[in-house]
Amino acid sequence: MSGRVSRRGLVACLALLAFAAPSSAPEPPDLPPALRDLWREGVVVARGARSVVIGHHAGQSSLDDLARRADEAGRRVAAVLGRPVRPLIVVPDSTREAAGLAGAARVDGLAAVADHGRVIVVPEFFAMLNSTGKDVVLTHELTHVAAGTDHLPVWLYEGFADYVGYRDAGIPLRTAAAELAAEVRAGRLPSELPGPAAFAADGRDPERLARAYQEAWLACRFLADRFGEGTLVGLYRAAQAVGVDRALASRGLSTATLTARWRDYVRDQLA
Repeated sequence: MSGRVSRRGLVACLALLAFAAPSSAPEPPDLPPALRDLWREGVVVARGARSVVIGHHAGQSSLDDLARRADEAGRRVAAVLGRPVRPLIVVPDSTREAAGLAGAARVDGLAAVADHGRVIVVPEFFAMLNSTGKDVVLTHELTHVAAGTDHLPVWLYEGFADYVGYRDAGIPLRTAAAELAAEVRAGRLPSELPGPAAFAADGRDPERLARAYQEAWLACRFLADRFGEGTLVGLYRAAQAVGVDRALASRGLSTATLTARWRDYVRDQLA
């Protein structure tokens, strides 16, 4: 996305990622602008079919694997948006360095963030994800980069990114939305679409943060299920151009009617 850090974290199975010895090779001269002049030494580069991955003191094999994942994530995003996507991935050598590159006070608990046309991997937390979790995170963040987030409510751009991320992941709904499903089974439905406060990645309420993403995802999933994926994509683009209220109205909806139908959908899917 442009100039905004995406608050994204996934709860997934632990996995180990071993890094090889640092490299002191000079930076290749043909890197895209978003990947240039990040570090003065220790630069390692991997290239996929369409992706470019640059790491700081990272192992070549781990970056090669990330390039392959980024290519697949790019294909998944392109399949929804209907145009090619070229993933640009940055792998700092620490969480602190990732926060600095993203211009964020902290990125603790986040696996990756999208910022200025590239995805910044947070190595400590990305390594904790299993293989499927890594693919979902990369696809989610690449959606932010490719589709943009300006002029949109947070529920729409985070929900849309999760819709694309989970679309081909093969994860059962109740598994991917486990925290929200527990609330629904306890008789507690969300009352409104999640706003910015629900997405605060401050570490104080990780379950509420997880539910916020799940609520937003199911709002977009409802729109795709009810009206078709093309309508969801069209609504997203229209909302960027004219605002979400006018975009919804052009499809016979308001925020209030969408909220009511989304709540029914959440109950039906997760009860």
